[in-house]
Amino acid sequence: MSDLLRSIREQLPGLNPKEQALAAFIADHPQLVVRLSITELADQSQTSAATVSRFCKNFHAGGYSGLKMQLATELALQPAGDSYQDIVAGNTLESIVSAMEANHIRSISDTSRLLDPKLLEQAVAALHAAGQIDIYGVATSGVVAQDFYQKLVRIGKKATAFSDPHMQVTSASNLSDGDTAFAISYSGETPETIDALRCARERGATTVSLTKFGPNTLSALADIPLYTSSLEEGMRRGDMASRIAQLHVIDILFTGLISESFDDYVPKLELSYQMVKKYRKEKGR
Repeated sequence: MSDLLRSIREQLPGLNPKEQALAAFIADHPQLVVRLSITELADQSQTSAATVSRFCKNFHAGGYSGLKMQLATELALQPAGDSYQDIVAGNTLESIVSAMEANHIRSISDTSRLLDPKLLEQAVAALHAAGQIDIYGVATSGVVAQDFYQKLVRIGKKATAFSDPHMQVTSASNLSDGDTAFAISYSGETPETIDALRCARERGATTVSLTKFGPNTLSALADIPLYTSSLEEGMRRGDMASRIAQLHVIDILFTGLISESFDDYVPKLELSYQMVKKYRKEKGR
């Protein structure tokens, strides 16, 4: 999907009703829009020319002619089959392999485009300086939280990961200035995770969120909001692409953390590896 269409779809939930109607029409009919006048677009989207002009300004399109030119250029460059593929009955394993590969690659690519280098730097700095790191996430996000926890422990960071709502708040209540709370929720509206991050914030901890792109409660609470692509739709995918996107961000943060303080963390990483190797029980013994 093109950058403009991606931006329109991802920001659509935060627009006012008229702009939402316009954004939905453009996202659903981009090929048609490039052939319409501003008045025709306003009529077909049931908005107004003023709404179209304001919309173009908000998306930095350089006016309506600029928006049409950008759409036309991006449509020409858009590859075929450029959409997430859902689970359907009767697919061969060969087609499933191709579909999963395409979904995961696109999820990573879309997320990479959304990441703000300055916010990533702030998150890495907060993680490095933290005396204690709490990681919150439930369901699929809890799996991602556990992955991050295991990574941080390997480099000697004092970290804990919680999926139980009571333990999340219990741990958050014992944080203080100098600690960091990292909350993961694709929707950004998971009540338990919101409560835990709010508690951590009240205690003075630096708060980081990882949610889908767009306005949501969790990112609004965070000192450092990080985002993944928000374009995975449908009930049948089991949060596959969104989970891959979250893990992608986690891997970036972990690698950035080590790279930024290489001499501090690499010896600890090596030590943890050697100790596990030393004490790992061989099969049959």
